[in-house]
Amino acid sequence: MNILAIECTHEALSVAISRSGAVTEASSADWKKAAESLVPLIDEVMQKSALERKALDAVAISSGPGSFTALRIGMSVAKGVAYGLGIPLLPVPTMPAMAASLGARDGAVMAVIQSRKGEYYYADYSATELASGVWHNDVMRGSLDDVMAAATQGSGARVVVARHIEPLRLALASSSTHYAEADFFSASSLFLAAEKLFVQATASSLGEIMPDYRQGFTPNGG
Repeated sequence: MNILAIECTHEALSVAISRSGAVTEASSADWKKAAESLVPLIDEVMQKSALERKALDAVAISSGPGSFTALRIGMSVAKGVAYGLGIPLLPVPTMPAMAASLGARDGAVMAVIQSRKGEYYYADYSATELASGVWHNDVMRGSLDDVMAAATQGSGARVVVARHIEPLRLALASSSTHYAEADFFSASSLFLAAEKLFVQATASSLGEIMPDYRQGFTPNGG
């Protein structure tokens, strides 16, 4: 199976191709210029993988939550590629995909993503649930205090996975909950879930797929 994957929800931008299991990936540090960077990155991984576009079976997209602007751009590009080739688009929810990419074997993993200023999306998953690929969709939104309360509740082991959320890292430093920087989460992290979604996907459902914004757009909201 040949899948093109795009991840540009927040703080990073990457594109990857899985060609019969062999992965080629490219990334950009200029996440806020996704509109200018995504298509060149796709061209780069296509060239490096020596795969023709017509050989793609599906396109996977990290579907959110995340930045309103980046989600909109990423989804538009992914839909354009999928529509042009007549192949399925596979929306992979960002929160559990990020948590699963940690590869935890036991305990719980909490994924946290910046929402509006002073607010965060967060969701808790068991390691067993993440490994199964059957993920819940119960994403909360709240303040740093809300995230801390959820992250430190109970007595079991828990790891909080986030990208460059310094206030959270500092707050967790004095607790027993470990903070893991999610630099390992990228487009290639989407392939396992995408392969499972492909079984029931059809190209005809393209128009029904939308980014998981989780909030309405506000000017300068990110």
